[in-house]
Amino acid sequence: MLSFMNRLRQWYAAPAAAGEMRRGSVQCLSSGMLHHMAYTEWGDATNPRVLLCVHGLTRNARDFDPLARALADQYRVICPDVAGRGESDWLRNKADYSVPNYMQHMLVLLAHVGVVQVDWVGTSMGGLIGMSLAALPNAPIRKLVLNDAGAVVSARSLQRIAGYVGLAPDFASLAEAEIYMRETYAGFGLLTDKQ
Repeated sequence: MLSFMNRLRQWYAAPAAAGEMRRGSVQCLSSGMLHHMAYTEWGDATNPRVLLCVHGLTRNARDFDPLARALADQYRVICPDVAGRGESDWLRNKADYSVPNYMQHMLVLLAHVGVVQVDWVGTSMGGLIGMSLAALPNAPIRKLVLNDAGAVVSARSLQRIAGYVGLAPDFASLAEAEIYMRETYAGFGLLTDKQ
């Protein structure tokens, strides 16, 4: 029986339709250790209009597939898997899972892909990273769109997140995993079977 995370990794590794997206990774540094941060990229790699889409705490770059597909004719869309999520490496030092460290990783990514200015869509944690980076002098963010992010996170929200973050449950079947995902993400609204 495969663990839930292994099943997800197999799903992410499934090939994309021709011309739909590209995958890449960039090497980052945290606590003196090198690690890879994966990302997906959509649209024309030479397009000067770049949109960086950064996911929430327990999510991954693939959350933005529908948005990236829809905007790929207007933007070069780059969606990173923040460290410890999706296809990115886990960090050895738990203290490195922090907004200041993620900000550095995003700057390394932008340098890696040759971009100096972006429009940013950030969901939850991705919004916090974007707000923190946008607040700095000479920030690379031209426009910032926040989804499910704000200056204050309520205690109720933190309690809900604490109920599932950091868990790696095992499931006997794909049906069990689906039930778990539907219950865990019920707060995101109605999800289609495909989602």
